[in-house]
Amino acid sequence: MNTNVGLIGKKLGCTQIFADDGTVLRVTVIEAGPCVVLGKRTPERDGYSALQIGWGRKRDKAVRKPEKGFFDKIGVQPVAVVRELRVPPEVAARYQVGQSIAVSDVFRVGQKVDVQGRTKGRGFTGVVKRWNFKGSRTSTHGTHEYQRHGGAIGTRLTPGRTFPGMRMAGRYGNEKLTVLSLRLVKIVESENLLLVEGGVPGPNEGIVLVRPGVKDVAPAAAAS
Repeated sequence: MNTNVGLIGKKLGCTQIFADDGTVLRVTVIEAGPCVVLGKRTPERDGYSALQIGWGRKRDKAVRKPEKGFFDKIGVQPVAVVRELRVPPEVAARYQVGQSIAVSDVFRVGQKVDVQGRTKGRGFTGVVKRWNFKGSRTSTHGTHEYQRHGGAIGTRLTPGRTFPGMRMAGRYGNEKLTVLSLRLVKIVESENLLLVEGGVPGPNEGIVLVRPGVKDVAPAAAAS
């Protein structure tokens, strides 16, 4: 489990930049933060330690009365996206409700980050697209409309049922996915932009959560 504070943002798209040695780097641009601290969870009161953060601006017409009462109580404008991040108590103690968190407060160039998002939804698909089935090569001798079928799923009399997890047609995509250890190539603080090397799950304008990499161990910490 990642116990580092992260930022909510949205994926803007992919581009390429040139490194100092002329190498072309394929990067994904993420607009991350600034996020606001909406609440804190403590072991004494809640049984665990976490920070509740929000990002974006929610239209006044879309804010329900209970939500408006919550945001008015803490003195924060209604936000569009809310996430709760598990962090150690000593990390949660550094932040106060209503505090804003910017990219420069969490990230540094060159570190590894983990990016979580929802993959592109592709609807109800067959086994060829969903599971990369080869399909049937036979198109003669009485075979009709069977080129992209999944084949038999029966198990005869014993055990007489279809096993769970059978690869079949169904909903494909729109699943939570986390990509680990993407290198943070560049930070544009004035525009709250993070440029990470590699691909990020989800479509452009999709909501993502960026956190310092759970596998990114500092050399000093690794030596100790």
